[in-house]
Amino acid sequence: MKTLEGNHGGRGKNIAILVSRFNDFITKDLLNGCLQELDRLGVSKTNITVAWVPGSFELPVAALKFAKKKSVDAVICLGAIIRGDTYHFEMVAQGATQGIMQASILTGKPVIFGVLTTDTLEQAYKRCGKKGENKGIDAAVTAVEMINLLKKI
Repeated sequence: MKTLEGNHGGRGKNIAILVSRFNDFITKDLLNGCLQELDRLGVSKTNITVAWVPGSFELPVAALKFAKKKSVDAVICLGAIIRGDTYHFEMVAQGATQGIMQASILTGKPVIFGVLTTDTLEQAYKRCGKKGENKGIDAAVTAVEMINLLKKI
């Protein structure tokens, strides 16, 4: 039996990070966690591009554009969609989720879903490092691991 898995060596990897400006009081912390973890994994700052989009709904089109670039190994999408009083939450969360997945499938590159979809602001704070773990860190680790795994397949 042969087992394949990606490692966490980030040296020489080129990564684009897309960040939603909407709810930036959350997404800035996700970005900081992501950047710190990429540095820890050995990804050079010169190999990282950060692009801001208006909201999480705009992440997929920018992700697809970056993922199509030969110079980009992975795309990380960071956003925060917090439930409100209307159906808008479901529409944005569903659109962002499906679009990010499509960008990955269409390009064969890792396009990482680092979008928080929470019922409350308190839950978002628990996932951006203000009061707990930082999902930006998880997104960085996933991106590097998937780059390395896909190269082995």
